[in-house]
Amino acid sequence: MTQADTQATATDSAGETVLDAFIVGCGVSGIEALHRLRSAGFDAIAVDAADGVGGTWHWNRYPGARLDSESYSYGYFFSEELRNGWDWSEHFCGQPENERYFNYVVDALDLRPFMKLRTVVTSAHLDPDDGTWLVTTADGDRYRTRFFITGIGILSDPKYPGIPGRETFTGATAHTARWPKEGLDLEGKRVAVIGTGSSGVQTIAAIGPIVGSLTVFQRSPNWCPPLNNEPLTPLEMSEIKGQYEAIWTKTRTTRGGFIHGPITASALSFSPEERREWYETLYSRRGFARLYTNFIEVIRTKELNAEFSEFLAEKIRERVEDPDVAKKLIPVDHGFGQRRPPYETRYYEVYNQPNVELVDTTATPMVEVTESGIRTTEKEFEFDVIIYATGFNSVTGAFEQIDIRGRDGVSLGDAWRQGPNTMAGLGTYGFPNLLMLGAHRPWAATYPAVSNIRPCSSTR
Repeated sequence: MTQADTQATATDSAGETVLDAFIVGCGVSGIEALHRLRSAGFDAIAVDAADGVGGTWHWNRYPGARLDSESYSYGYFFSEELRNGWDWSEHFCGQPENERYFNYVVDALDLRPFMKLRTVVTSAHLDPDDGTWLVTTADGDRYRTRFFITGIGILSDPKYPGIPGRETFTGATAHTARWPKEGLDLEGKRVAVIGTGSSGVQTIAAIGPIVGSLTVFQRSPNWCPPLNNEPLTPLEMSEIKGQYEAIWTKTRTTRGGFIHGPITASALSFSPEERREWYETLYSRRGFARLYTNFIEVIRTKELNAEFSEFLAEKIRERVEDPDVAKKLIPVDHGFGQRRPPYETRYYEVYNQPNVELVDTTATPMVEVTESGIRTTEKEFEFDVIIYATGFNSVTGAFEQIDIRGRDGVSLGDAWRQGPNTMAGLGTYGFPNLLMLGAHRPWAATYPAVSNIRPCSSTR
């Protein structure tokens, strides 16, 4: 294995830059991989299509974009200097601060000389003669590397709804995963938001108070507990710095890597009134406590899941003034915990505004995007701005943007035609020394499917 301390980066006779490791992505995983490889003496570089570092926190700069993991559990733990050199301002920090954090890390670790931004990787082919990877970029640069490492994320390739006419709309458009750096002028505008997943929920809550009108196109609602975010005082931040080792230990030993640990008590040992009291306590807590500090039976049994789902449904009815709108916002296709829940801040209150309309696209599907707006089976809406909060081509989407070919010239797409097949999410058969950072960690591994659970049946 060639070490950087014995062989510096070189260009061979074919004009190819020779490396030990080539990393695609300068986001959360790519930054740490580059640091660890170079610290170990490997000649490694990282490239990114973006013009800045931070990965998801560079691209996802839509209004309201925010962590739902506690900030102090989300940063890097491998360096005491990094931990103590950064003060988080909130329990759940927003996109601008998160992007600043990753720039701080890159500068503190002196990684910029080994990063190349505005670089799109178009192909990576395994050379059968020596087992190295030949990587090509859109600029025509060629790299020969022992290890080809992807830190491209499982939620990074934007997905758009499959309705015709998007290119005909004459107003402004943006996808939440590709929000323009210069922003969008939304004040007083007629705005449509398509999608009510995490990015949609955050966007709707953020722009609701400033737009002229807001029309939300929802396919199916999600259970959205409150985030309960608050600023961090200097004293609190100082105390957190003294607890980082304990926080790190907890994130490594709890389901999903959150700081919220499980409770061992059985729900069945408490009366319905006592369980209700605990649900109220959880509702006032932060972030993923509702999922990970809840009774395990809420996830595993139909009856307890329906009970907690109904508790959340009652909260929605309390917060949304119009009963018909509240009914549309209560999921009927899944119980709490069967999907990753978005966390919200004054999301439901937006629907109490007279200038906000909720459109159920299962009842009145979108037919097309027109020059002036969106047409459904019921009517045509006119808009100044359309926001697509429609998520991602998850897990494999970003891989499909690169022509990756392994042994015998087989493409990764063909090898995964029946779905991703990996060893621990890190490697895949037929593609030696292709290492994937977080490439294949199914949602169900973190949020187990609930056996025999039906959604909350009460939608009154």
